[in-house]
Amino acid sequence: MPAPRRVASVIRLRPEHEQEYRELHRDVPRAVLDTLSRAHITNYSIFLREHTLFAYYEYTGEDYEADLAVIAADPDTQRWWTLTDPCQQPLDSAEPGQRWVEGEELFHLD
Repeated sequence: MPAPRRVASVIRLRPEHEQEYRELHRDVPRAVLDTLSRAHITNYSIFLREHTLFAYYEYTGEDYEADLAVIAADPDTQRWWTLTDPCQQPLDSAEPGQRWVEGEELFHLD
C-alpha cells in the first residue's frame, strides 16, 4: 500500500467570526464527515493561530482530483460551506475562486 498523500492548507479566520467557527466545528454534521471518509480523507485536523486556520489531512485514495470533486458535489458539504465560508478569508496568494491554499511540504519525519 502506498504512503498517504499529506495535504496542508491555510486560510484566514475572520476575527469577528472566531466564536461562530469554533461552535460550528464542535458539531460537524455526520453527513459531511461521511463524505470526507468516502473520499479517502483521513487524519483531518484544523488548527488555529493568530487568525490563521491551518488544516492537515491524509489522502489514501487513487484519484485525488476526482475525490475532491465528489466532496464539492455533495449537497450536505455544500450546505456546510455556506456556514463556514463567511467565517474565512482566503490568503492574498489564492487564485480567483480558491479558498484554502495548499502549502508545500518541506520536511517530513517518517
